Amino acid sequence: MPKLVNFGSLCIDWVYQVPSLVGSGETLTSTGRTVHAGGKGLNQSFAAARAGAEVLHFGAVGEDGESLVAVLDEVGVRSDGVARIDTASGHAVIQVDPSGQNAIVIFPGANRLIPAQVRKQALHALLPGDWLLLQNETSDVAEMLTQAAAKKVNAAINLAPADDRIHDYPLELAQLLIVNEVEAMALAKSSDLNEAWIVLRERFTSTDLVLTLGHQGLWCARAETKDVIMLNAHSVSAVDETAAGDSFIGYLMAAMLAGQPLPVALEAASAAGALAVTRSGASTSIPTRDQVETLVAKEQLNWRTIA
Repeated sequence: MPKLVNFGSLCIDWVYQVPSLVGSGETLTSTGRTVHAGGKGLNQSFAAARAGAEVLHFGAVGEDGESLVAVLDEVGVRSDGVARIDTASGHAVIQVDPSGQNAIVIFPGANRLIPAQVRKQALHALLPGDWLLLQNETSDVAEMLTQAAAKKVNAAINLAPADDRIHDYPLELAQLLIVNEVEAMALAKSSDLNEAWIVLRERFTSTDLVLTLGHQGLWCARAETKDVIMLNAHSVSAVDETAAGDSFIGYLMAAMLAGQPLPVALEAASAAGALAVTRSGASTSIPTRDQVETLVAKEQLNWRTIA
């Protein structure tokens, strides 16, 4: 079966429980703090492996990052492509309020200094039928998209977090583009979500486009059709939104690698994302395959297709 090659970030997450997300000029006392393995790349690799995919992770950590690699190893992700370099690992400071909403500050660290040799190893590992997975937390995103296209292998990119770099990427080379509301509006340079969606659909006509909308579900535009599929979300009690999107993406990629049609894969992904928000932490909140399959069977989501 084809495999997932994730050229992805790894971060140490410091998670603070707060009565409300801190505003400008405000100081709050945290009611609790935990430390987790995280980073969008690590979380997505972890989720895909839990979903049953063969996953190879390529990236970089500092001397403080051995625990991050150990988390990948424990779930069966091949981590020999993670370099150890002389700098601090990436880390994130995460606020979580009582409703489960979060605010995150990221320090890129080693994720923006991935050695060229690691990039070459990741590209060499890609074979026909494999998927390359990228996020916007690492160096060399544009180069990886370009080289994957030259090798004629599938590439998926999650534009998280959105920053000015995203406008310089050859995103039209990706077969799958995954964005949330903030990322979609940033990429389209629009403050209106509906307008941003129209802009992205017109720009990426050869790319499957998935827009995640949290508790409102998702929109999906297929490359080969003008139709848009809308899927509602599972109704759950949110505790912590951290890694919900990463759980979604990991399970989505695993289902697609297993040959599932995109609409079916999105159902599994939606269930994984919903379950993740019911638990605290990043990789620690990612559900098992059995848990996802149970939710999919228990609660049938409603699809709508519009032109």
